[in-house]
Amino acid sequence: MKTIVETEALTKRYSRKTVVNELDMKVPQGCIYGFLGPNGAGKSTTLKMLLGLTHPLQGSIQIFGKSLNPKNRLEILKDIGSLIESPSYYGHLTGRENLEIVCTLKGAPTPEIDRVLALVRMEQQQHKKASHYSLGMKQRLGLAAALLGQPRLLLLDEPTNGLDPAGIQEMRELICSLPAKTGMTILVSSHLLSEIDQMATHVGIIHKGELIFQDSLSALHQHSRSRLHLTCTDNAAALSELTRNSVPASEENEKIILHDTDDHSVTRAIRLLVYAGIGILRVEETQVSLEDIFLHLTGKKVSL
Repeated sequence: MKTIVETEALTKRYSRKTVVNELDMKVPQGCIYGFLGPNGAGKSTTLKMLLGLTHPLQGSIQIFGKSLNPKNRLEILKDIGSLIESPSYYGHLTGRENLEIVCTLKGAPTPEIDRVLALVRMEQQQHKKASHYSLGMKQRLGLAAALLGQPRLLLLDEPTNGLDPAGIQEMRELICSLPAKTGMTILVSSHLLSEIDQMATHVGIIHKGELIFQDSLSALHQHSRSRLHLTCTDNAAALSELTRNSVPASEENEKIILHDTDDHSVTRAIRLLVYAGIGILRVEETQVSLEDIFLHLTGKKVSL
């Protein structure tokens, strides 16, 4: 799969504090890449480096197969839309008038405005002053401005921050619909695992400036596989019997853990215990949640 964004050993330091540390990011074409991490992990700083708004201490950035540098930055940025932190707008102007200004700055044709207004479902509110918009509508306006010029890559920094549940759902649906409608690649940052889980196709988890996980969302879900817990009349004997017969198992909190949970493996394990005369008192299935995996990766003290 073609890579749209690729960084190598990307590092940023403010004073003596390393904010981003040797980041190797790969964003596949056409995906929604969820950039996940606690507040202060380095997400916004990384996005700003991708836009050339701040310069890395070391490392390289490739976007659309081109190395980002001061000479070609503007050429590359023509194909990138972004919404970093809070949206910018002129409150005394209408939503449409704000987009007309952005069109002029980007050199985009005026008919683009109707297209992006339809994409973010703002046709009915386009003639209201931006100062009268709700926070959700201001986020939509910012997203519409980012979509002008039909960018190939869209960078969104915490786009659901401060929205109510209905606004979060609307923004999520908008983001999820864009790759199919426009063919663009989206890199969206968030500190909320539940948000990324419902939007992204690929995930990168950053913690204290370091990328500690990067893969497809389905690969992350595989880590949350279920485990089977057995309570037996004699756990020590049960574990010995299973181990002797090459059944992957361990003991934890006075329970036997079966690591293979397919039907054949479970049936074989229980049959071995029954034939050995070991009573099975209880069988429980548990599943490691994505939240538990996230906490394991980033440390127990980190709050979601």
